[in-house]
Amino acid sequence: PTAFQSEGIAIGSQHTFYAGSLADGTIVSGDLRTGEVEVLAPGAPGQLAVGMDYDARSGYLFVAGGPFAVGRIYDTGSGALVAEYDMAGGFINDVIVTRDAAYFTNSFAAEFYRVPVGPAGSLASTTADTIPLSGDWVQLPGFNANGIEATPDGSTLLIVNSGGAAVFTVDPATGEASEIDLGAALPSGDGLVLAGLTLYVVQNFLNQIAVVTLSADMGSGVVGEPITNPEFNIPTTAALFGSSLYAVNAKFGTPPAGTPYEVVRVDRN
Repeated sequence: PTAFQSEGIAIGSQHTFYAGSLADGTIVSGDLRTGEVEVLAPGAPGQLAVGMDYDARSGYLFVAGGPFAVGRIYDTGSGALVAEYDMAGGFINDVIVTRDAAYFTNSFAAEFYRVPVGPAGSLASTTADTIPLSGDWVQLPGFNANGIEATPDGSTLLIVNSGGAAVFTVDPATGEASEIDLGAALPSGDGLVLAGLTLYVVQNFLNQIAVVTLSADMGSGVVGEPITNPEFNIPTTAALFGSSLYAVNAKFGTPPAGTPYEVVRVDRN
């Protein structure tokens, strides 16, 4: 919708996608084939939606709440708010759901948050656990932890540090971080998408998506030619569907009044 101020995107069942608003936290659902959208969950003053992820087991949509330091979970069948988890301040930026937990990043603190999830995707706790980041992680002024991904078995997280222009593997249990040796900096890192050993890093202000081929142990990687598109206008996060990536334009710096927002489909390398 016009003036929506989109930031996060997630793929639901079949060809459904979800996007959230930085203006008031409105969540829309849409069709990847047509671009038609409808409001799933209305927003409200004092809310916003940043990164998000969908759990097919429960049909729940997990949404990072930004400066309001919360994680919200919505039922995509009804649009109802299922739960809201308080987190320890800062800016809750992105989320990934694994088979046993949802993990939320905090851009202003060297820690992330774990919300336990049951075998069928049920919420297994009423509180979020705080896990400090350690190891190679260096907390810098400004935005740090941003986009987050996970290996299919959930044993390893990947987190981009926007300020440090680097990507780390992280032990989800201990928070120990190891910097991935890429041989180059990745500035403006935002959302992450992992497909096998290919890591896509959305570089918002560069209007491109970096393509990283990781080693088998994820200790190193080679940065290839980025994905670009003339329709990119500060893409922030992306989602994978088939052979395509769908990146949402945030248009930071553009006055939102009267501004249209869109999702851009690109072929993945």
